[in-house]
Amino acid sequence: MSVQVENLEKNMAKLTIEVPAEELEKAIQSAYMKQKGKISLPGFRKGKVPRHMIEKMYGVEIFFEDAANQLINQEYPKAMEESGLEIVSRPTIDVEQIEKGKPFIFTAEVAVKPEVTLGKYMGVQVTRIDTAVSDEEVDAEINRERENNARTVTVEDRPIAEGDTAVIDYEGFVDGEAFEGGKGENHSLVIGSHSFIDTFEEQLIGKNTGDELTVNVTFPEEYHAKELAGKPAEFKVKINEIKAKELPELDDEFAQDVSEFDTLAEYRESVKKKLTERKEAAAKIDKQEEAIAKIIEKSKMEIPEAMIETQIDSMVDNMAGRMRQQGLTMEQYMQFTGMTAEKLREQMKPDALKRIQNSLVLEQIAKEENIEVTDEDVEAEIARMAEMYGMEADKFKEFVSDSDRESIKKDLAVQKAADLVVENVKERAKPKSKKDKDEASEEAEAE
Repeated sequence: MSVQVENLEKNMAKLTIEVPAEELEKAIQSAYMKQKGKISLPGFRKGKVPRHMIEKMYGVEIFFEDAANQLINQEYPKAMEESGLEIVSRPTIDVEQIEKGKPFIFTAEVAVKPEVTLGKYMGVQVTRIDTAVSDEEVDAEINRERENNARTVTVEDRPIAEGDTAVIDYEGFVDGEAFEGGKGENHSLVIGSHSFIDTFEEQLIGKNTGDELTVNVTFPEEYHAKELAGKPAEFKVKINEIKAKELPELDDEFAQDVSEFDTLAEYRESVKKKLTERKEAAAKIDKQEEAIAKIIEKSKMEIPEAMIETQIDSMVDNMAGRMRQQGLTMEQYMQFTGMTAEKLREQMKPDALKRIQNSLVLEQIAKEENIEVTDEDVEAEIARMAEMYGMEADKFKEFVSDSDRESIKKDLAVQKAADLVVENVKERAKPKSKKDKDEASEEAEAE
């Protein structure tokens, strides 16, 4: 096999791959051996027809397509490596020559990793983010935990109030006629959930267990059942039971039940610490995104369209995988959402471009800063991944190939570059006035 490389415009390249005639002959013979069992001719048993008879009957080209596919799959990976190019797209393949007794020639048009000229990347100015946690935020988090640990009790000494659960029988009528799907028994309805139409829930407030009443509502104009859309309706309702949440007392006993702490004060402090860590982690991500966006804006790179399309392919594949985990196919998703493949790809394009730019910029920073990833770093990451999948590290390593290790190494270098950028940002308070905004713009321009 020989490879010729032609550099094209916009970071594209064309590989011309020539495979010796004898390799083509082997591929044709291989295609014949795979297909001969499906071919029959008068005077021959099925699977016993000589190759030259098949070629005489159907033409010498009969096995060319399978032979070409076999050689392309076999030789293209070798050609990629031999070319010395950093190829970042799937190839567009064209067969240039396929004839018996002659070399097989095909071309592969590919995108090549763009060169990046970085703008300023150390000391990038970003918006300062307040990570202080207020007492109100701590109270809200603790109250969510109280809600999670609440018990439901039957209420007998008062009427329905907002937040209660009413257990009801109901039947709906439009123009005096009962309609399909409008009847239920012992249905639990949370008052204030707005799961029933119009003011249905509000009309139950103040009613008592055992009450029977008529609830008047109007179906929305855009209601899914067209025969009911926009029409007034009345529901005959009987209240069978009223239930309410009973929150646990906010004391040391509650803290002991929901945490490893003995006192409420200790528990509050741990909640504040966790909220602070959460805010700081979110702030770091926000600072990183803002800083990298500014670095991209000041950097120069020409992204080939084929590279973007390959990134979109990967995103679509990942999405299809998530759909399968939910028991859906992409075809079903398209039907449910009214989406088309073309529209989905178009929607994904800005995000695909952003991912590519982020990766290229961080890879270049890692290169210029001579960021190194040691074998120990890779081993630690593999151990972390094993723990995430609930596997023993040694067992997990059996599934990690050399190419996987290289990919992990590259990802770690990119993350180290991102950390370096964030560690060296200059934070500025969010502009409050037009003057502040103008000054921030002037400083950004100066960078």
